[in-house]
Parts: sequence; structure tokens; C-alpha cells
Amino acid sequence: MPFSKYILFFTFILLISCKNNLDVDISNIEIKQLNALSLNKDFFNLTNANFISKNKEYQLKYGPFYNNYVKSFLNPLGVNDSSSKDSILHFISDKTMQQANNQVNLIYTNEVLNNLSNEVTNCVKRFKYHFKSKTIPNRFITCTSGFNFYIASSDSALITGLDMYLGDTSIFYKMLQLPDYQTRCMRQEYILPDLMRGWILTEFDNDNPINNLLNHTIFYGKLYYAVNCMLPNVNDSLIIGYTQNQLNYCKKFEKNLWGYFAEKNRLYENNMKTVQELTTEGPFTAAISKDCPPRIAMWVGWQIVKSYMKENENITLEQLMNEKDAQKILSKSKYRP
Repeated sequence: MPFSKYILFFTFILLISCKNNLDVDISNIEIKQLNALSLNKDFFNLTNANFISKNKEYQLKYGPFYNNYVKSFLNPLGVNDSSSKDSILHFISDKTMQQANNQVNLIYTNEVLNNLSNEVTNCVKRFKYHFKSKTIPNRFITCTSGFNFYIASSDSALITGLDMYLGDTSIFYKMLQLPDYQTRCMRQEYILPDLMRGWILTEFDNDNPINNLLNHTIFYGKLYYAVNCMLPNVNDSLIIGYTQNQLNYCKKFEKNLWGYFAEKNRLYENNMKTVQELTTEGPFTAAISKDCPPRIAMWVGWQIVKSYMKENENITLEQLMNEKDAQKILSKSKYRP
């Protein structure tokens, strides 16, 4: 992947629920506090006069991501190419980009970013608790992405493009003619779920050679379960990006949805058109109903994995994520809604 109304006192509204059995004790997990490094502020302070000195300073401050940031949508040759100066100064002098960055800075104050940094740090602690041998990020970077990307994970850094979380009524998203089902999730409370999902995706690829619906269903079920483990007190609707009404639909018709997947051996379908119909983003899952939320196979997979972990309490999250046998997870889940 190339690389949200205003809340001045940011308490990171994640629709906190009571603690569940996914919560773990991270009080003894010691890691470096991931304070937000605000490239969105620094970058727009570049000028023709200070470019050379600041460009070198930012390469040290932001690590390899700084070069990747420039290469991803400003200059494919990177920050050290002689043409990068013009590309960068043109970007930060663009009126729309300046207005977007001003909006980012208005919404994401230092207080907001401090709260967000604390939440990110706790997520990384949970990740270290579950995946002790994995390398964890040592930087949390925010930026204005030019509406190019939501989140990224690379070079021991977690990155979020804050201009993608200006709120569903943002004038910029209307200018871009983004659909409502997309802008609905372009709000502050989706930053952490998106960030965790993107990070975990880079750590556990969907590389199973058996390319059928079952494997996609279980893979994404594992992914959402893992995100939930990083954010154990967050409402399911935010984890998967559904409205509460959509989530209520899934719970009400869970038995019917499972019946749809179980009949005619549909889970073993390897026609990519069918797989895409049931896993692709959109306003709904047309193959089932206009009332059925999009990516419904992912939600069903999540329920199967929840059942699997409940039935097999000795299985760790790390073992779950490393298990490639989707059929084994399905069979041992005893999932019967």
C-alpha cells in the first residue's frame, strides 16, 4: 500500500466496553514510549532557504521512512535526488495541501497526539506480550499524506496519514468524491484499528498456496481476532469497520449467514470472482443482500476464529497466527451458530 467533527480534548473515543477475556496484563512489559513524531508539522516548515539543512535533519529524525514518504508520491528518486527539492516545495505550497495540513494540525493538537501515542504504546506492549520474538517498532510517525494512504508500517515505524482521518463530513473528501461507505470510517476512532490491522498484515502475510474462500475467510478471521487482542476494550464495530446497525444485522442473521457459506461447499470455492464478492469493500455484499455488510466473509471468519480460540484455550495468539491449516481451524472451532 502506498504508503476524523473536531474533538479538542481527545480521549480517543473507541466506544470502550467492559474488559473481556482478550485483555492481558502489560504492566511489566517494558518498551520505549512511542511519542508521536509529527512529520505533518515539520514537512510544511521547509523553505527554499532552509531546505538543505532541514532535509538532512529530517532524514535523521524520521529514519528510512522519510525517504520512502517522498518516493511514494512526490519523487520516485527520493530525497537525495536533485529534483526532490522542487517536488517537495511544490507539494507544500499547494493551497489545498496547506489547507488540509492546517486542518490536521487543528484537530490533532499536542494533547490529542499525546493520548494517541499512549494508546499506540499500549498496543505495542500487547504485541510484545503475545509475540515475544518479533521486532517491535521504535517510532510512531504522523504525516499529511496528500490523501494517498491511511497507515503504513515499515522500517521499525508505525505511520498514519492524519489527512485521512479528518471526519466523515470533511470538505476534502467531498472534493475527492469519496463514497459514504468509505468516508464513514475516516474518523479519529478508526486510527488505532486501522494501524493495528495494517501492522499485523505486514507481520503475517496471506501466503497460503490454497487460494479458496475458506483460506481467505480464516485468514481475515485471524487478522481481526489479533487486532482485537491489541485493542481488547474496543467495540467490534470499530475493529471491523461496520456501523452498529450492520453489526446488529450480522448477529441477528448469523445462523443464516453461516448457512450461506456452508451450503454447496461454498467455502471451498476457488473462483476469484466469488471470493472478491464476499471479501471486497463496498456499501454491502450484493451476493447476499443490500442489507448485508461488505466483506461478510471476514466477519464470519472472525466468528469462526473466536469459537476456535474458545474451544482450544491452550492455543496462544502466536500459534493461531502461525497456523496455516484453515480446515483445521474450522473443524476444531466447532462453530455452529
